[in-house]
Amino acid sequence: MNKNELANKIRRIDGLTNGEKSALIELLRKQKKYGLVWEDKPEDVEERLREELPVLIEDTGKAIISEEADAPNHILIEGDNLEALTALAYTHEGQIDIIYIDPPYNTGNKDFVYNDQFVDKEDSYRHSKWLSFMAKRLRIAKQLLSDKGVIFISIDDNEQAQLKLLCDEIFGEKNFVSKFDWRKKTGANDAKDIAVITESIFLYAKNHSLTILDNIWARDEMSVNKNRYKLSDEYVGERGMYYLDTLDRGGLQYSDSMNFGIEAPDGGIIYPNGRSEFVNDGWIWKWGKEKVKWGIENKFLEFVKSKKSQGSKYTIKYKVYQFVDNEGNIRERSGRAFTNLITDPINQQGNIDITNIFDGLAVFSNPKPIGLIQYLLKILRNKSFTIFDFFAGSGTTLHATMQLNAEDGGHRKCILVTNNENNICEAVTYERNKRVIQGYTTPKGEEVPGLKGNTLRYYKTEFISRDQTPRNMRALVAASTDLLCIKNDIYKEGKLAGRDINPKIARYFEEGDRRMLVIYDERAIPAIAEILETTEPGKEKIKVYLFSPSSYAYDDEFVEVSDKIQLCALPDAIYQAYRKVLPKRRPKFLPEAMEEARQSKADENGIFHFTDGEAEV
Repeated sequence: MNKNELANKIRRIDGLTNGEKSALIELLRKQKKYGLVWEDKPEDVEERLREELPVLIEDTGKAIISEEADAPNHILIEGDNLEALTALAYTHEGQIDIIYIDPPYNTGNKDFVYNDQFVDKEDSYRHSKWLSFMAKRLRIAKQLLSDKGVIFISIDDNEQAQLKLLCDEIFGEKNFVSKFDWRKKTGANDAKDIAVITESIFLYAKNHSLTILDNIWARDEMSVNKNRYKLSDEYVGERGMYYLDTLDRGGLQYSDSMNFGIEAPDGGIIYPNGRSEFVNDGWIWKWGKEKVKWGIENKFLEFVKSKKSQGSKYTIKYKVYQFVDNEGNIRERSGRAFTNLITDPINQQGNIDITNIFDGLAVFSNPKPIGLIQYLLKILRNKSFTIFDFFAGSGTTLHATMQLNAEDGGHRKCILVTNNENNICEAVTYERNKRVIQGYTTPKGEEVPGLKGNTLRYYKTEFISRDQTPRNMRALVAASTDLLCIKNDIYKEGKLAGRDINPKIARYFEEGDRRMLVIYDERAIPAIAEILETTEPGKEKIKVYLFSPSSYAYDDEFVEVSDKIQLCALPDAIYQAYRKVLPKRRPKFLPEAMEEARQSKADENGIFHFTDGEAEV
């Protein structure tokens, strides 16, 4: 009997309530043949999200605005990371390139809090609580990743095995890329008589086959011995310096097609291993006949005089250039692949990093070293991606991002999320990166210049009821402006076609080619449409977000400017994005639903109070 047949039988059972039947069917469908199974433990923050929608509101007093026009906008969010992840599901779905997280390791030593209680070693649901906690967040994180995005997760042995199975389930086993072993210290004492000196970092891709196809992985340039490139030729400007490597090899898989004669400048014939005739002694050329012909014509091969060759004074070698590969293509990657063994820096460096910033004070226990995060970021070639850390802690990820941008000219942007327990977000995460941007003095008196080419904005999570009453819908649109600024990376408010607009009616933002208009009162649409007709077309269309009680975006009102704008109805677009990640709501009883409907009607009738009966633009 299959599951569908069994579910139908459960539905026909007498003596069970509908709720009991639903619970049994849900349990039936949760059963798995293979994989990780745990007891899902309710989480307070998840229960709150059943009734309320999170939004992000900027604390403008904490904004650090760079004077450089092209400065990347970094974002710090104070709040529970499940709430922040939900909000970012609207602003950043499919937009994050790299996620790095350092979640609680669940050691049982007061490092993991669940529903305001520390989870200790004696808790029989210790692992289930951790898995419930992580699963909710990783499922949303996956939705935020771009098609070629990747996630790094630091962990130790307490939950390493469980995390691997959980990630195989969420991201897919085929998208597992590697497990890094980080030597975090050089020695240790351990009760089991084995010195544990490593931690693990899992690397998963959203789509591993796509990351390989798109060649997103970089090479470790530090592994390149640049002193080898000592020779030059007429191509030095284009191809760079070069060194010579032998074209023949022994011990490779033998093939007659790779064992052939090459004519030397003196008319002699050269075979692999310096021979003058065909012999199968296991030696072959590394290149085939056609490539050898191409290499000679394009001067990628060089005949070198040699006393060892038979029948000719020459042997043949190929040139290894700095900037051009052996196919004639510009070399974008040089050096060996990054390895999954990280031996430098050790964990103590993280303590040094942060105490240098905070006047010698240890304001945070065991922060990750800047160098570790930079090593991970360098594994990807792109220098303009968006990085996300929703277990931000002391803010090392942002510090590492800004420092790496300063070193290699990158334009990476970073989003951090952390709660403000023990004032950590304001006093540590924010303050650390504020000092990094503005500059600071180490306890030894060394002046560290600020990384002033960075902008940092500070947000807090706030909430609006999920009940879709007219009042709540309008409140959501009004509160969503900061979300829209984040979504479109536009923060500078300006005039629309040279005209000021009543901010209760609409707000206009513009930075470079990016433009955005948020319309709160749909009654002002005809007047605003007329103003839009006077605007100059730009490289990018103006993104127009407007309040609508449904998905209708008043397209017919904007026909005359349809070539200049891109319409989006709110709050419908936000509801659609949130619906993918929010937990299901609890069913309401009839009296409660009737009261909600009555209040909704009252809200609709009394929400506007204009003295002249019109909205003034």
